[in-house]
Order: sequence, then C-alpha cells, then structure tokens
Amino acid sequence: MLGGREAVRRRPGMYIGSTDQRGLHHLVYEIAYNSIDEAMAGFCTRITVTLQEDDTVTVEDNGRGIPVDNHPVEKISALEVVMTKLHAGGKFDKSSYKVSGGLHGIGVSVVNALSEWCEVEVHRNNKIYYQRYQRGLPVKKVAVTGKSESSGTKTRFKADGDIFENINYSFDTLSNRLRELAFLNKGVEISIYDERTAKEKAHKFKFDGGVRSFIEYINKNKKTIHKDPIYFETIKDDVWVEIALQYNDGYNETLFSFANNINTREGGTHLIGFKSALTRTLNDAARRLNLTKKLEENLSGDDVREGLSAVISVKIPEPQFEGQTKAKLGNSEVKGIVESTMNEKITAYFEENPAVVRSILDKCVMAAKARAAARRARELTRRKSFLESSGLPGKLADCSEQDPTKCELYIVEGDSAGGSAKLGRDRQFQAILPLWGKMLNVEKTRIDKVLANDKLLPIISTLGTSAGSTFDLKRLRYHKVIIMADADVDGSHIRTLLLTFFFRYMQELVEKGHMYIAMPPLYKIAVGKKTFYVHNDAERDKILKDYSKDSKQVNVQRYKGLGEMNPDQLWDTTMDPEQRSIVRITLEDAVEADGIFTTLMGDAVEPRRKFIEENALAVSNLDV
Repeated sequence: MLGGREAVRRRPGMYIGSTDQRGLHHLVYEIAYNSIDEAMAGFCTRITVTLQEDDTVTVEDNGRGIPVDNHPVEKISALEVVMTKLHAGGKFDKSSYKVSGGLHGIGVSVVNALSEWCEVEVHRNNKIYYQRYQRGLPVKKVAVTGKSESSGTKTRFKADGDIFENINYSFDTLSNRLRELAFLNKGVEISIYDERTAKEKAHKFKFDGGVRSFIEYINKNKKTIHKDPIYFETIKDDVWVEIALQYNDGYNETLFSFANNINTREGGTHLIGFKSALTRTLNDAARRLNLTKKLEENLSGDDVREGLSAVISVKIPEPQFEGQTKAKLGNSEVKGIVESTMNEKITAYFEENPAVVRSILDKCVMAAKARAAARRARELTRRKSFLESSGLPGKLADCSEQDPTKCELYIVEGDSAGGSAKLGRDRQFQAILPLWGKMLNVEKTRIDKVLANDKLLPIISTLGTSAGSTFDLKRLRYHKVIIMADADVDGSHIRTLLLTFFFRYMQELVEKGHMYIAMPPLYKIAVGKKTFYVHNDAERDKILKDYSKDSKQVNVQRYKGLGEMNPDQLWDTTMDPEQRSIVRITLEDAVEADGIFTTLMGDAVEPRRKFIEENALAVSNLDV
C-alpha cells in the first residue's frame, strides 16, 4: 500500500488532477491557498507570486508564518511536518483556521513531493527559519538563519520535470486565477511578477468591493439593465455568505459559485439555494405587480436567469466537496442558509428599488414568452436514441460505428471541402457534416432563434444532445467533435462563431474535452520526390533554407482553402489519426472566456476595437 510522498509521486493525478499544464499551475495555487487561509483568518494582507527564469516559482505572504516549534507527536519542527507529512496541516486544527481551501490540509506537502527541490523561509518570533527539500525529503533540519522584524512565509520551488509534461508556466493563466482570488477576498493585495522576459510583466490585484467588483469586471463590456450590482454579505451559523448579481441586456446567464475560494464548477447546495430563492422572489414580485396575467404559467428558473451575471461565494468551517476535484459542494445546511439569506436581502432590495425590479421583471417576462417558442423549436432537435437515424440532417455523412466513444464528427466549412472530407475519411468511425455560409452569432440571440436557425439546427440534431438548459451530454453521438475550417480570416470567423455557440449553449462539451480544432496545412512543398505539408511561414522558410543548396526543383503551393485538397491529401494532412494535427479546446478560465466572447461577438464596438489594437501585432497569418 502506497503512503505519503511515494503515493503522491507515483499517482500525482489523484492529488492535483493531472500532470499537464493544469496540474502544473495547481502547484502554485496550493501554495497561494495557504496564504489565502491566513488572509481569511485575518493575519495576511499581501501575497506575491514571482515566476523566475530558472522555471522556479516563489510565493510570499505577510501572514504569521508556518509554525516552527517541535511537533508534540513527530518530535521534529512543525515546519518539517507541514512540508513533508500528508494531512498534517493547520487545516485539521480548528483553532488555526475556521475556514480554508486547498487539498484538505495536504496541499503544501503535495507540492513539495512533486518538486525537484523546494525551500521555505519562515519569518516568525523575530527570527528567520529555513529548510530545503529534494523531491519532498528534507536536506537538513530546520535552521535559524537570521533575525527578522516581520512575519510571513516565503516558499520557492521547482516543479519536477520527470513528473510534469513541461514546467513552463502561463503568466496569463496564473494571473486570471489570482485576480479571482483577489475578488473573493476583498482588501487582500495579490501581485504576480514574471521575470522570464526582458521586460518584466506584472499585475497587482486588490478589490475592496469583493464580489461586487467581480460582477463589475464580468459585465464591463455588457450593457446592464440596472446601474449598480445588487450586493450583500452576511454570517449565519458560522457560514459566511457573499453574493452579487446584476442583469444585462444579453440572453446568457453567467453564474460563478465558490466555496472557501474553490471554484465549484458543478455547483452544489449553495447554488441550488441561490437559484431557488431568486426564482421564488421574482415570482412573488411579479404577482405583486400583476405581471403574471401576461403569462400562462409562473416564471421559470431559466426565465429569471436570462441575462443574469452572479457570483455566489460561501465560506464554511467544514466543507464537504464531492470528489477530489472539489467541483461540487455537498453541505446540506448551506442550501437553507443561502436561500433564507437571499429571500431576506433580495426582497428588501426590491422594496427599496421598485424601478430596478420592474426593469428586471420586464426582461423575465420577455424571456418566458421566448421560452414557449424555444420549447417548440427544441422538440425538432431531439433524438429518441443514439441508434435512431430519423431526423438527422440530409447533408450528414454518418459513420458505421455505433459506440459514441469511438466516433468522430468533422464539422466542415463549405460543400467543396465537405465533399473531399467525405471521400477521404474512414467511414468506420468518421462522420462529416458540411456547413455553408456564415452562421448565426448566438451572442446576440435568444435560444428560440438559435434552435430554429438553419445553420445551427443541423449541428444540434447531429450531436443529439439538445442545447441550452436541456443539454444532455449522455446523449452525445460523437465523443470527438472537430471543427475543420480554412486557415484564413473567413475560417477563423467560422471557428469563432462555432466556439461561441458551443461555449454558450453546450459548455459541458468543452469542459469534458470533446471539442477539437483541426489544423490543416497552409503550404504543400514539393522537393524532388519529397512532399512536405507545413502549417506556418516559419516551417516553410526552414524547409526552403535546408534545401536551398540542392539542385532539386522546389515547388511551393499555398492552400487558400480545404476545397483545394484532394481527398487523399485531406486524409494525410488533417484526418488521419496517426499523423494529423488537432488541438483540443479546453476551458481553463470560464470568467476570461466569457469576457473574450463578449468582446469579440457582443454589440459593444469599443472593447472590440481596443482588443484588435492590443493584439494586432500578434497576428502571424492574415489574408488581404
């Protein structure tokens, strides 16, 4: 039976989820969570994360510092116990932290075990304490190395390259999560510095408005229905609740829920309580204003959440998460606490702000009317089973495999490319759905229009999952959904429109790793009897340079579109699983993704202009 450091190194995925980029960044978060726990306990106001040239990371805070006295059971310094023993952190001592995040008290020891080396410097008791570790094992005992007039903990580590696929941290990914933590812990200053480039990059986050500032950030490029977010916080039965919400004129709901700073992507009892109270309260208000006469039935949850942006944050002494990934909160008592808090606070707000509630309800009533139309449209998209083929789009060239886990669907731009793809594919497991023309921009459209659109309806019918609130991943007919568009501006636009649709109405498809982008080559280079397919100018130039001294004739063909390739070429370059290039679409940061889609596809022009100005120089291929 594996235990301690050996178990972590043998099966790191059990502790940090994966050994790819997501798992690598999780190491930084776990150290930062320790500092956040100090902040939540009232002892830390500043946290700094620094990325250094040698692939090391330093996390420093001004908290109390990790305890260093001898542990009563282990008979060694408490610092060494915390850094090397699983389940030995202060999070198991209720007197240390009332609430905490992290890996159930094992976070820092897991980071240590998965590092090539790690060193910790503790400022406490007017002294500086230091210890270094190699792959989780202490090199020497904890030693006093100097005097200090401050307090805090400084942890520096280098992730083990033998464990992780690579140890190249993303400044943007880390920045987005640290910004989120700053929103969730108002008044705490969190900074990040990147020293790996000639010009140092840095961000400093501090939000005194808490999740109210979070909502303002989410809605910064959206037209809001009421000026200020509705905000409140309260403590009940040792559960701290902070909620902010604001409606915009869009048609999508943007809900983020957190428990002890952990993003509960699959919701849980706190989100259930929020949704239930919001629906009930708005229905009560609609009855008071006699708006229900316009409707055949009460407002549904979907109706009251159309255009809603909300953040629900709870902090609990003993959270019960479902699964190691902590995607869902399970504490049953939290539902009632959030629900009663919402009922009380929202009702009071509505009584004091009648104009705001009226504008919100007008939008909800419009959503209810659209829902009735959407219900009729949705019925057209449903399939009774995976095996039933009736009702599938006429242009779909289906595959013969019946097991969805083995099936691939290529969504192909244009009938010409679709024809080549149908001839070049492996009919056993590859299905082809050609699209024609520009499709609907769903960022500006209600669900009823989406479900009735002649460009999107074939996709929904083919996948078999329905869309929006009735999306059901278990009905997915193809576990690889691959967007294949030309490598030009029009192709990029098609991909963006499709990704906007999938993000807004089939987000779980992306979250569970079913979405891909095909990477067709830009050039075909013939050198004598050799043929090269390359994806960018740099690859092309390298091949031309390598063969420039040869007397062989070199021919370069620039593909303007997939339709120029014959079926064999399309198979060899873009569809053959043995040699194709496809990129999996992942959802690292839903907040940032929401902002990008709003900027690129929303009504506001100025944010889009600013985005183009800031990123224009990064464009490598642009057809004119």
